Amino acid sequence: MPTHFRCEIEDGIATLRLDRPDRKNPLTFDSYAELRDWFRQRPYDDSVKAVVFGSNGGNFCSGGDVHDIIGPLTKMSMKELLAFTRMTGDLVKAMINCGVPVIAAADGVCVGAGAIIAMASDLRIATPATKTAFLFTRVGLAGCDMGACAMLPRIIGQGRAAELLYTGRSMSADEGERWGFWNRVVAPEDLETAAQEMAARLVAGPTFGHMMTKTMLNQEWSMSLDMAIEAEAHAQALCMQTEDFTRAYNAFVAKEKPVFEGN
Repeated sequence: MPTHFRCEIEDGIATLRLDRPDRKNPLTFDSYAELRDWFRQRPYDDSVKAVVFGSNGGNFCSGGDVHDIIGPLTKMSMKELLAFTRMTGDLVKAMINCGVPVIAAADGVCVGAGAIIAMASDLRIATPATKTAFLFTRVGLAGCDMGACAMLPRIIGQGRAAELLYTGRSMSADEGERWGFWNRVVAPEDLETAAQEMAARLVAGPTFGHMMTKTMLNQEWSMSLDMAIEAEAHAQALCMQTEDFTRAYNAFVAKEKPVFEGN
């Protein structure tokens, strides 16, 4: 089990939380690396079928810790800095390639790398109190961090993404929902339940099909339409060979609800 963040696994759902609520859950070098390694292991572990990245103490994540990360970065060599920025980017790659849906359940502060983690999730739920900001220009850096310039425009559009990435301003939960960043905004007391219910619905579905959906959603970014249609033909043909496809057919004939087993 991880030591630099909380992880609870029950009924196929892994619930992760950063565990420094007194500091609004900042990331450290260790938690970055451990999260990356944890997500990298998911394709080899059938026990986890969905991930909820939750909040803790009323906040999601305040980004990189000012004292534990930002300060040391100002003293590093270029080689060391590049190793760090590649490592943070590897967390996003690991989330994208983990093979299971990831749901961000964000309350309160969701900024910097925290906003990136939410962005890299497949589905996102917020509360009215959620404030999301890509703060990189506010600390003298570029907005192009951890894939933000590639992913954020695809979620909310080029102009809106450009505004957030240039200014570093906070996006309210209402804005985020209207712009398509948040799938849903719920009351703070309902956030945990909403995320767990969404995850449970995914776990009860055809999890091999979900893995293929996630794969195609991400791989088709760099494909032409013809390539994407052909890739989906192969993906769907593979899914048609699964037992879940047969189970769904038999259940339909019997006028019953299918019970999927992920194979």
